[in-house]
Amino acid sequence: MQHGVGAWGPPGQHPAVPPQPPIPPAQGWPVVPVPDATGHIPLPPAAAPAAAPAPGTGGAVLAVLLIGPAGAGKTTVARHWAGTRPVPTAHISLDDVREWVCSGFADPQAGWNEHSEAQYRLARRTCGFAARNFLANGISCILDDAVFPDRPVVGLGGWKRHVGPALLPVVLLPGLDVVLDRNAARSGNRRLSDEEVARIHGRMAGWYGSGLPIIDNSHLDVEGTARALDEALARALTSPPRW
Repeated sequence: MQHGVGAWGPPGQHPAVPPQPPIPPAQGWPVVPVPDATGHIPLPPAAAPAAAPAPGTGGAVLAVLLIGPAGAGKTTVARHWAGTRPVPTAHISLDDVREWVCSGFADPQAGWNEHSEAQYRLARRTCGFAARNFLANGISCILDDAVFPDRPVVGLGGWKRHVGPALLPVVLLPGLDVVLDRNAARSGNRRLSDEEVARIHGRMAGWYGSGLPIIDNSHLDVEGTARALDEALARALTSPPRW
């Protein structure tokens, strides 16, 4: 059988592929460059709001830590505040991130030990990394966690180290009867015993006198609490708390 060279060249060799013109981006989609080592991804500018910016924090890029006992409404309020701001804002829930661990999840309800503390530390670092990436791209973020004032191992210092010095902490602290009622409406591993709720609530009282903004949302709905949070943050921007 005769082997010809033809268009494909000698046998055993592959032809050189001619250079191809670049494929134009799809109509309407921005070209997003590959992120550099810092994780910064330049984003297209956000559309200008139709109305004047809302009072309070307005369009400021913020990193917020919402603190409170179980049943304070941290997650619900944080999600509502993030979803109603006039600028891009993300909500990062520590409990959600902790529960990314499926097999081998160390549930603190079964007892606080080295395994649950290690997973808590890992989740906090993960949340901090995500928050820094959001902030680097001009997106505000709000995190929520039950930080104890008398537990420096899992206290504000760690959050400040992971997120950054501009972190603004605010405490939600409704009355004990309110958190007990809200906890009773929970299910799964998010629901605690009444004794545990009362113990956590009592320890949270240590935030009084700390200088941090404290919101008693016992008689506020979610929208009213989010509004009070925004006002507290606006005051903190002009006079940052010392902590």
